[in-house]
Amino acid sequence: MPVVDVHTHVVPKGWPDLAAACGGSGWPWLRVDSERAAMIMVGETEFRPIGAQCWDAPTRLADMSTDGVDVQVVSPTPVFFSYDRPADQAVKVARIFNDLTLEVTAAGGDRLVPFCQVPLQDADAACAELDRCLAAGHAGVEIGNHVGDRDLDDAGIVQFLTHCAEVGAPVFVHPWDMPGGPRLDRWMARWLAGMPAETHLSVLALILGGVFDRVPETLRICFAHGGGSFPFWLGRADNAWHRRGDLVRGASSTPPSSYVGRFHVDSVVFEPAALRLLVDTMGAERVLLGSDYPYPLGERPVGQVVHRADFLTDEQRAALLGGNALRFLGR
Repeated sequence: MPVVDVHTHVVPKGWPDLAAACGGSGWPWLRVDSERAAMIMVGETEFRPIGAQCWDAPTRLADMSTDGVDVQVVSPTPVFFSYDRPADQAVKVARIFNDLTLEVTAAGGDRLVPFCQVPLQDADAACAELDRCLAAGHAGVEIGNHVGDRDLDDAGIVQFLTHCAEVGAPVFVHPWDMPGGPRLDRWMARWLAGMPAETHLSVLALILGGVFDRVPETLRICFAHGGGSFPFWLGRADNAWHRRGDLVRGASSTPPSSYVGRFHVDSVVFEPAALRLLVDTMGAERVLLGSDYPYPLGERPVGQVVHRADFLTDEQRAALLGGNALRFLGR
């Protein structure tokens, strides 16, 4: 059984001037500091330092071999989603980065599985770009967990998710665009607290917004970072659904816990105790190996939390390391 990491990111080593290619201003650009180091810039602000792992397939493949990973799903880095821009600009930037991602992953053969991005603020354009990318060689799509104040139960996003279900494209949901402010701008708190909360909220949107009651069961969707704080607080959501149904039930037909079989989560929770809760809550068949490679808040060596989890049976460990991901990818 191959080991499959469903949560990794790519940044190409350079791209066209986005203001000239797409219109608008304030686009991300890459300041190349050396052959193997660069800085993602947004305007004149440093956003994130990156290394050759982001764009160099041989470096990525060597790290995979060191960690015993056979296959990576390679997804965009969310700073490039551009959901806050006019749809025509977002279409252009998606095309640029989706085509560059194929160039990066082509050097890895079957070991690197590309996922695309789409202009999620425009459902028709998002469906069209997904179809173009699937025809070009992408295997699925990564989306952010919201578009401004529109969560995953927004009608346009539901239209896109329904299209994904119909064409068989797996969807990986990554939190992004977390709120800031004095309390969240210290200690990377937007990543440490904001990201889990964002994912929690968007899982609730799919459930309480009635999306899982409307979208075909063929939808394959996975949430990053262990589903955020949702698995830990599922009991709280059920309790509220029963006790304050007048406010909480929304469009859902059954309690939140009845929907855990409709989505997957990755294993990026770092500690066996957290993984035990995840497996107990979601079921071992719903947890996929993820690492958040190549970023510093990810897990290296990849899969160590699964290997350290002595409560897993051999069958469950094999499922988490690869079997579940193959099913998610439709392989």
